[in-house]
Amino acid sequence: MNISEKADQGSLRFRYIKLCIFFSGLSVFAQLYLFQPMLPMAAEYFKVSVGDTSLLVSSSTIGMAIGLLFFAFKADSYSRKALMTFSLISSALLTIMSTWVPSLSLLIAIGVFKGFVVSGVSAVALAYLTEEVHTAVIGSAISMYLSGNTIGGMSGRIMATLLAGEFGWRNAVLLIGIESLILGLIFWKLFPRSKFFAPQKTDYHLKVKQMKFFLTNPYMFRLYCIAALLMGAFVSVYNYLTFRLEAQPFSLSHFVIAFIFLMYIFGVFGTMLAGRLSKRFRMNDILKGSILFMVIGALFLLTENICILIFGLGLFTLSFFAAHTMASQMTALYAKRGKSSATSIYWLFYYFGSSILGTGSGYLLHAYSWNIFIAVLMCSVVIALLLATGNVSTQEKSY
Repeated sequence: MNISEKADQGSLRFRYIKLCIFFSGLSVFAQLYLFQPMLPMAAEYFKVSVGDTSLLVSSSTIGMAIGLLFFAFKADSYSRKALMTFSLISSALLTIMSTWVPSLSLLIAIGVFKGFVVSGVSAVALAYLTEEVHTAVIGSAISMYLSGNTIGGMSGRIMATLLAGEFGWRNAVLLIGIESLILGLIFWKLFPRSKFFAPQKTDYHLKVKQMKFFLTNPYMFRLYCIAALLMGAFVSVYNYLTFRLEAQPFSLSHFVIAFIFLMYIFGVFGTMLAGRLSKRFRMNDILKGSILFMVIGALFLLTENICILIFGLGLFTLSFFAAHTMASQMTALYAKRGKSSATSIYWLFYYFGSSILGTGSGYLLHAYSWNIFIAVLMCSVVIALLLATGNVSTQEKSY
C-alpha cells in the first residue's frame, strides 16, 4: 500500500485517529489511578497502613506490566482495533464490578486483572500510530495520545476525590467505570481499522530475537531504565502527596486537595511542548533538559510553603511528561521492525517502575520522613539523567 495513503493532517481519518486515541488514553488512565487520591479513605475504611493501601494503585500497574510482557509476544496476533476495543470495554466492566467488592485483598486482585486487560491499549497504541499516521504528523498524534493519558489521570483523580467526598468512594469508582465504558463504546464505533497492519501468527523465535535485541541494545535499554526511574518517582509523589497535604503544616481538606491534581494540566503542556521542540532540537537533548527540570521541581517539594510546593509540583509534572513524550517517541521511532515488542518493553519497564518504586517509597515515607522520601526520589531522577547523558544520537543503527 502506498505510503501516501497514511493518515495526514486535515484528513477525516487523521481526525478520528486523534480523537479516539485521546479517548483511549483518557479511559485507561482515569481507571488506572482512580484509587490514588482515595488512599487515605481506603486506609481508614480497611484499617490498614499507607503502604498496604498503595497496593490498590500498584496492583493495576503490576497487572499492566504482566499484560505488556504477554502482549509483547501476542499483540501482533490480533487486530489493533479489536485488541484496543476489548481492553477498553472489559476494563471498564471490571471497574464497575469492583464497586461491590467487600475486601481489600479481592479489590487488589481485580486491580491486577484490570491492569492486565487494559495493557492491550498501551501494547499497540504507539505501534498503530507509527504504522497508520504520516511521518510528518506522528509527533502530533503521539502527543494527543499522551495528552489523553495525562488528562485521564488528572480527571480520574479529581473526579474520584470530589465524588468520594460527596457520595463515598465506592460510588466514585462506579461513576468512573460508567464513564470509561461510554468512552470504550465511542472508540469501538469511530476508531479507524488498520490499513498498514494485518494480524499474523506469532513467530516466537522472532519475538524472542527482537526482544533480546532491544534489551541488549544500549540505546534502547537506557530508554527503558529512564522510563522506569522517572515513572517510579512521578507516581510516588502523587501517591503520597495527599498524606503530606493532609498533615501539618498544610492541614488541607479533601476538597482543596482534589484540585492539586489540576497540576496534571502542566503535563499536557509538557507533552505539547516536547512535541514542538522536537521539530527544532535533538530529541535526546530535550529528554536531558526535561529530566534536569524534574530534579529542580523535586527540590521545591521539600518546602513547607504551599505556593512554592505547588510551583515545584507544576514544574515536576510538566518536565516528567515532556521527558516521557520524548523517551516513548524515541523508542517507537528507533524500532523499524518489531514496533509492538519495542513499545511493549518500554511500557513494561514504565509500569514496573511505577509498581516497585511507587509502593516501596510508601513504606520509606512511613518509616522516615517526607524529606528522606523526596531525597530518594531525586536520586532516581538523577540516575535517569546520567543514563540520558550517556545515550547516543537517534542516528545510531536501528533495528
